[in-house]
Amino acid sequence: METESLKDSLYWLPKEIDYVLRKIRENQQTFDVLVPPAASENQYYKPEENTDWTASFWVGMCFLGKELTGSAEFDTTIENQLQSFKNRLEQEIELETHDIGFLYILSAIADYRVNHHEESKELAVKAADLLMERYSPKAKIIQAWGNLNDPNESGRMIIDCLMNLPLLYFASEVTGEERYKEAAYAHALQTQKYIVRSNYTTYHTYFFDTDTGEALGGKTAQGYSDNSCWARGQAWGIYGFTLSYLYTGDVSFLETAKHLADYFINELPQDKVCYWDLVFNDGSGEERDSSAASIAVCGLLELSKQLPLSDEKHDYYQEIAVEIMAALAKDYTTKSNPKSNGLLLHGVYDKNSDKGVDECMIWGDYYYVEALTRLAISWYSYW
Repeated sequence: METESLKDSLYWLPKEIDYVLRKIRENQQTFDVLVPPAASENQYYKPEENTDWTASFWVGMCFLGKELTGSAEFDTTIENQLQSFKNRLEQEIELETHDIGFLYILSAIADYRVNHHEESKELAVKAADLLMERYSPKAKIIQAWGNLNDPNESGRMIIDCLMNLPLLYFASEVTGEERYKEAAYAHALQTQKYIVRSNYTTYHTYFFDTDTGEALGGKTAQGYSDNSCWARGQAWGIYGFTLSYLYTGDVSFLETAKHLADYFINELPQDKVCYWDLVFNDGSGEERDSSAASIAVCGLLELSKQLPLSDEKHDYYQEIAVEIMAALAKDYTTKSNPKSNGLLLHGVYDKNSDKGVDECMIWGDYYYVEALTRLAISWYSYW
């Protein structure tokens, strides 16, 4: 953060970092081999096996803890978790999902970037090979989830997948094989063309005919309606398009990220922490989604970083990100509930199925720590 005014606005940062580090340290005993679930119950994460798409957010926090402290105190947990991810890939446990990206970016790639272990690089490439099996050359998309031969699931792309693409970009970087990057780039272009609407809101999901490549239409899975703007999806878009710009140099992705960011910011309530769908605002009686807010902060900070200093939005996105973080630190953490083993209160997983409503979300916790890390040190990103 370059300017004095921004530094002044971060007066709360050291204490907040101390707080999250303490929680991560405490949680190592509970989550040595097991992992937190996607959502808490009564603000408490019950340990579970490494089988869900969200399993890597915990080890991701341990890596961030290691980088924030420069210590070895998280190493044993990291090693145990990495073994779990190696076993999961070898046995292909619950990997019929595009979230192979989330799973192995925050485990294998993070380890390679932090500890430079060659075996983690190889693990990431193996994960990328499995993700490539979900790529449809006709539709030019990566199928989101489910059996590739299931007619009810085939041809579904979702905006979240933008965050899985760095696994493929990484595989191209380390192997020299362009096919990974080409698939990721094609998927990002299809997301830009079909999931982003003309007013720069976003669909959660979009369907294609994988035999012909025909685009069939957009729907929601976790948003309020097919035509509303699911907050977490918009946040994935801000961050994800910025990352695809970073890896491809396609400036149109950066412009799309800016438009999505502007819409997200314009729909924020007074305290800057979004409701679970951007169709809602103050007075709606609906729940916030602190997890969408923390993702958006990371996206805004990366977007600001990628914009030239001369861009009028460079400082603006940074300032809004800090405002959102200050609100989260003040009113949305578990400091008020010392029995909680989570970090951020008031997250929403899936309101439509009443799953994880007004709870801690493990990805919300991870991105909150990532955002703190971005504000505290010169961080190079696992993504």
